[in-house]
Amino acid sequence: MRIFLYRSIIGILIGSFISIIVTSSIIYFGHLPVIHGESFLKNSFASIFCGWLFTVSSLYFELESLRLSQQTALHFVTVIVLYFILSLGIGWIPFEWKSILLSVAIFIAIYIVVWVCYYLYFKKLANQMNEELKKI
Repeated sequence: MRIFLYRSIIGILIGSFISIIVTSSIIYFGHLPVIHGESFLKNSFASIFCGWLFTVSSLYFELESLRLSQQTALHFVTVIVLYFILSLGIGWIPFEWKSILLSVAIFIAIYIVVWVCYYLYFKKLANQMNEELKKI
């Protein structure tokens, strides 16, 4: 439970930070003197929820009773379903087949790249730990 709360706080902070960066960039680079308050709140809360979702959902990978394929499948289904419900609901992705399919393809590509990077990192870490154990 402590890990869940810690990751929740980290996710909320990351989501808030991203929201501020995106909003500031839109104002600065879009040369907008003001933005619509309701739109700002809607997008900020969605960004906070996404930050929370992506940090908390990684707890699947700490369930030792599941194989890596099961952990990955559960994580992938959780994040893709909730993210697309949210992003379609608030308008981050237009509700058109072409946009949805393109977004899904981009999401899957990014997911695969991030997953492989984490896999290689932890594999290297395990190898280093095994080498240290051999020295003992």
